[in-house]
Amino acid sequence: MKKILLVDDEEGIQMLYREELEDEGYEVISAYTGEEGMQKFEDESPDLVILDIQMPGMNGIETLRQMKMANPKLPVILSSAYNEYKQDLGAWASDEYVVKSSNISELKEAVRKHLS
Repeated sequence: MKKILLVDDEEGIQMLYREELEDEGYEVISAYTGEEGMQKFEDESPDLVILDIQMPGMNGIETLRQMKMANPKLPVILSSAYNEYKQDLGAWASDEYVVKSSNISELKEAVRKHLS
């Protein structure tokens, strides 16, 4: 079973993504901050990371940078409520950029693409 690390500070997003991704057959590990995400990244060795950008403490761009330095081949999907981050040079290191929505078909398609 493929393991996904979900790093997002919003409880509702955590619940929605977890339920939808577990229904697709993935194991989902959650973290609510970049720092917690880095710890679980090191402890759990996920197959893919879904990462929010705006979080308290270490933001998603910094978390992405640290994860890619440790494992450049690890697929990371940035998931943000803000479309303008697509233009941020730091976001370019991600493998996908998905704008948050209650319809997560775009996110599930990106996950399938990187884990198949």
